[in-house]
Amino acid sequence: MNLLKRFIVYYKPHKKIFILDMTASFLVALIGMGYPIITRYMLNDFIPNKKINLVIICALSLFAVYVIRMLLRYFIQYYGHIMGVRMQAAMRSDMFNKLERLPYTYYDEHQTGKIMSRMTNDLFDISELAHHGPENIFIAGFTLLASFIYLLTINWILALIIFACVPLLFVVTSHFRHQMRMAMMQSKIAIAEVNTSLESSISGIRVTKAFTNTKKEEEKFEKTNKEFVKARSSAFDAMGKFFASSQFITDVFNIIVLLAGGIFLYNDYIDLADYSTFIISVNMFITPMNQLINFVEQFQNGTTGFKRFLEIMDEEEENIHEGDKICGKVKGDIKFENVSFHYKSSKEVLKNISFDIKPGEKLALVGPSGGGKTTICHLIPRFYDATHGEILMDGTNINEFTLDSLRKQIGIVQQDVFLFGGTIKDNIMYGNLNATEDELIDAAKKANIYDYIQSLPNGFDTEIGERGVKLSGGQKQRLSIARIFLKNPSILILDEATSALDNTTELLIQNALDELCKGRTTIIVAHRLSTIRSANEIMVISDGVIKEQGTHEELIKKGGVYKTLYDLQFRSQEETSLVNKLNGQLDITR
Repeated sequence: MNLLKRFIVYYKPHKKIFILDMTASFLVALIGMGYPIITRYMLNDFIPNKKINLVIICALSLFAVYVIRMLLRYFIQYYGHIMGVRMQAAMRSDMFNKLERLPYTYYDEHQTGKIMSRMTNDLFDISELAHHGPENIFIAGFTLLASFIYLLTINWILALIIFACVPLLFVVTSHFRHQMRMAMMQSKIAIAEVNTSLESSISGIRVTKAFTNTKKEEEKFEKTNKEFVKARSSAFDAMGKFFASSQFITDVFNIIVLLAGGIFLYNDYIDLADYSTFIISVNMFITPMNQLINFVEQFQNGTTGFKRFLEIMDEEEENIHEGDKICGKVKGDIKFENVSFHYKSSKEVLKNISFDIKPGEKLALVGPSGGGKTTICHLIPRFYDATHGEILMDGTNINEFTLDSLRKQIGIVQQDVFLFGGTIKDNIMYGNLNATEDELIDAAKKANIYDYIQSLPNGFDTEIGERGVKLSGGQKQRLSIARIFLKNPSILILDEATSALDNTTELLIQNALDELCKGRTTIIVAHRLSTIRSANEIMVISDGVIKEQGTHEELIKKGGVYKTLYDLQFRSQEETSLVNKLNGQLDITR
């Protein structure tokens, strides 16, 4: 019942179309009753009494109402589908808005392809049910009732004999309906897996080609594709049993009519004209039952899709108004007090972390991968909430701020830059949608990307392709930096922003980052220790705890973990430099 209530909500904006659609459906069903009624009059009266004029009038009248029924059916098909599509669009908007408000943890546990499947396949099934469901139930239901009443007027005993078989039909169909519902759910899960595999393979097509692993991807996709075939086969098996058994029962109806009617006709309980009309009317009774039976598949698809839609809609959102304070322009003082954190079903990633960053200072986080550095960065804008302890910004617990106002004060530059499909301008302006043209140009200049943009035929209006595929890694990174310049946050987080770049590009971007860091509290996650020597403080994070902290000089003198990491990296750099120098000398001697 709750499912129905939530479904009906989407009909409310379309009351007018819905009422007209149901009215048209009623008229279509009503017109359908005309043929057997006229047939009975013709057989009992017009033909035996040679009333040929009335026969012609009845034929012309039927033709006229059938023309009207044709127009009504067009209205039902067109406007009914329009209503269904609009409802689908409303659900899609609601789902998209919901997805935008879900926390990071949701996307940690759900794959993009599966979400896409719910957004497309499931919503299409729902829209088809929204359109055809009420029509099928209304038209078939009315025709079923009206034809049964009419059968009673012809011969009530014969009609009750036919009606007595209906419970058997419901017993058989209900037995197989549960199997079909479960099979439909499994098939939807299977198509979601196919979409996930497809999305992953297409997104990684360049990696696939680079490693010549086309065969491997084909095998992976074929595996999910076979699972889909298996799931759909189970669904079709259940569907086949359902329809075959239900159609068998309706076929039995015809046998009963033939047998019982023949006995009634033989014993003069019914005349030939009424018997002929009864046979025609029985088909009108059986046809809507078949329609309702056939409708079950669509009903199962639609309700299963709607349940999957509601699974997303019922997910707990980020509470963006958990705090009621607006986080205005902050100084940038950040303090962690005994902060611990763990992801769902995992051990602690951070264990009682405490540190303080003064406004405008640079804090560098170093250490092995998985030690907790990026997690610290994610806790500050509350992508995740600390499981213990508190994080203060300018002396106020960040939980007291609204999420939007907090995140507006924080800029993040990551190693894996995400750019949206569109133009260079679109992606830079993402940092501040209300920025002026001058501010846009200034941000591009500060990010050392302006000259490159000007060299392009379309300048800022150049299309960059899906996820910026037409740009190099360095160009992508500089666009993301320009985006942060436009945002102009008080706090900056650089999460291995230059680790994937060559030395020349890194130097160019480092200059842009140095400009970006001026006057801002900055947290830097870096593997290249040479880039953080000027940090006010360096913390070595490993196994979720702070192993060491201090300036570069202090940590080198201490001779601990940082010194070991630095020596290993410096030695590796020296070896690389020596190899490069040797290669250069060999080139000269050739």
